Amino acid sequence: MSSRAAHKVAVLMGGPSAEREVSLSSGRECAAALRATGFEVVEVDAGPDLSARLSEISPDVVFNALHGRWGEDGCVQGLLEWLRIPYTHSGVLASALAMDKEKSKAAYRTEGLPVVHSQLACRAEVEGRHVLQPPYVVKPNNEGSSVGIYIVHEAANGPPKLDDTMPDVVMVEEYVAGRELTTTVMGDRALGVTDIITDGWYDYEAKYADGGSRHEIPADVPAEITEACLDYALRAHRVLGCRGVSRTDFRWDEARGRDGLILLETNTQPGMTPTSLAPEQGAHAGYDFPAFCRWMVEDASCDR
Repeated sequence: MSSRAAHKVAVLMGGPSAEREVSLSSGRECAAALRATGFEVVEVDAGPDLSARLSEISPDVVFNALHGRWGEDGCVQGLLEWLRIPYTHSGVLASALAMDKEKSKAAYRTEGLPVVHSQLACRAEVEGRHVLQPPYVVKPNNEGSSVGIYIVHEAANGPPKLDDTMPDVVMVEEYVAGRELTTTVMGDRALGVTDIITDGWYDYEAKYADGGSRHEIPADVPAEITEACLDYALRAHRVLGCRGVSRTDFRWDEARGRDGLILLETNTQPGMTPTSLAPEQGAHAGYDFPAFCRWMVEDASCDR
């Protein structure tokens, strides 16, 4: 962070992405927690006038609680670098790289991390034929929070019909069976492994609705799987160049042991809502929610 201590924190939230409502929830929670630890906090719903708003507020630090495109893909980070305002989470390059699922997979492969085959395809091709042998998943290449996920099962009669909100180019990825596991990295430390238990796919509703999923931490998995998740998450954080807090998601087919553990993606700005996973792992590691938020403010800087 800058040489002077942070007193005024601008919490960025909302914004124009598909994850606006989640970001508003994250932002409100973080703002309340930071006020409880003694910071002066200004809540900012990020819009086209963001640069002018921040110049007017003149914060010591920006706490970035935006999710999805523009707030999590390097755009806002570039603005904050231009304004020379210290900010939380990852910098321009790491944010852009992690948000682009296909490019982040290429980075994971250079580190020897386990990922499945995927490819980019235009939506007309995806709707016209099976680009991969079912089962497979279709999703945007640059969104998060399970926005726009289509699972094409082996018994599917044909390729999927995509919603009009889906982009012209999408990712088509081999379906990975198994349990949902996740690990949060805080600085240079992997905090733990959570088993996410749902009745079906861990989709947007399961992530954010009350009772949509159950989180078991520490996950009841063999020690070698816990160790692998911690190792892979930290290596993913580093190979992408992440800073602050990130969260890496996995699928684990327990019938295949360690060979069944697959890295899905890394989220550079994990949710901070009442049902979110990263704050739960922070609490498990000894950081209550206000302390978790305070750590991120104290970690903030430019040139990330």
